[in-house]
Amino acid sequence: MSKFNWSHNAYYHRFLTRQLPDRCTRVLDVGCGAGAFAAELAQYVEHVDAIDRSPVMIDAAKQATPDNVSCILGDVLTEPLSKGTYDAIVSISTLHHMPLDEVLPVLARALRPGGVIAAVALPRRDLVREVPVELVAAIGHRVLGIVYRILRARGRGRWYAVEATHDVMPVVLDPPLTTRQVREQVVAILPGARVRRLVFWRYSLVWRKPA
Repeated sequence: MSKFNWSHNAYYHRFLTRQLPDRCTRVLDVGCGAGAFAAELAQYVEHVDAIDRSPVMIDAAKQATPDNVSCILGDVLTEPLSKGTYDAIVSISTLHHMPLDEVLPVLARALRPGGVIAAVALPRRDLVREVPVELVAAIGHRVLGIVYRILRARGRGRWYAVEATHDVMPVVLDPPLTTRQVREQVVAILPGARVRRLVFWRYSLVWRKPA
């Protein structure tokens, strides 16, 4: 493993928690993986439903999450989600595995009026439009990787350490859509949604359902 490696997913946990609405008691974590973010969400809300279609990930999530997290083995596209159930629906590095025109209506229906969808996912590279961001990301990844490694060595916390389950998580080496293409699809499905490119090889999607 490279000395520069650190978890970009964990780095964006704070961004997603900042999107939670003020009145937030029940949250759905789509593609929960090994449960690291679901466990963090459980500190802020009364209950978290964490869903993933990988049995390996769900088994790991059950070991990593507190009692107010329900770990569900299933596919969000086929799992029956009750209408207006969730105050927030969040997702990290999962939406690029699914057709947006199929998954976003499902999530929007499961969200209460005034609730929030907040997601971070991987875009396809768009070098013509995003060269400056790619350069900043490449340099920042290495600089921060060294800093975080030093902090962890000094016992200053985990500082976005790569989880042990990282190697068994599904990886899309070439996501299907650029950030621009994602934005075009998303705003057609969820009017008013905000999609923007993040520095470390991710895009963000934030949408508040009309009250």
